[in-house]
Amino acid sequence: MKKQLLLGLPFAALVLVGCSTGMSSVDYDKLAADITKASFQDKNLVKVDRLVQDDVMAACSAADVAGKPLDEKAAKAIEAAAMKTIKWPTDGKFLGDWKKGEAIAQSGRGSTWSDGPKQVNGGNCYNCHQIDKKEVSYGTIGPSLYNYGKTRGVTDPNGAAAKEIVAYTWGKIWNPHAYNACSLMPRAGAKGVLTEQQIKDVMALLLDPKSPVNQ
Repeated sequence: MKKQLLLGLPFAALVLVGCSTGMSSVDYDKLAADITKASFQDKNLVKVDRLVQDDVMAACSAADVAGKPLDEKAAKAIEAAAMKTIKWPTDGKFLGDWKKGEAIAQSGRGSTWSDGPKQVNGGNCYNCHQIDKKEVSYGTIGPSLYNYGKTRGVTDPNGAAAKEIVAYTWGKIWNPHAYNACSLMPRAGAKGVLTEQQIKDVMALLLDPKSPVNQ
């Protein structure tokens, strides 16, 4: 089937094609992948190679399609490799400006086909999480982060008692696969989505006692 014909096939038609031809699930997945690839093209900053899964994404996708958890040994290997990618603050300071962090969390700009090369990336955090209680528009793919620091007893982010949760939060933002092999959270640091300073600012939004998140 030619690519131009594939582009015109709605999902329901694809189901009929699969049923009428006796296609296996593997064949059906390949057909769906071919249609996806045929539907995209390079445009400005966005390249088709974004559709290519790395080893972590491929392994997790395969497990999801199979309807079962990723093999424990494979999961541990992914987490160990991801942990090695985490780069800790170069100056040893984890928190920046929570006001800037809120702006980063609100922004979904950067690296899209309509963005210029100088466009600063946002974190798009509200797309998956509730953060500030005053914000009424947020996603629910991830857990609520409202009172994130407060509920974890972080009254002084620089104190010894908060050391573990502060480090965990940094690592989770940098590369969440270090803690959950098939996490749906983007690898903000490891993939260069956010800079070190931007991550510090988001950290402040979550952990600074003065942030509205912890009020």
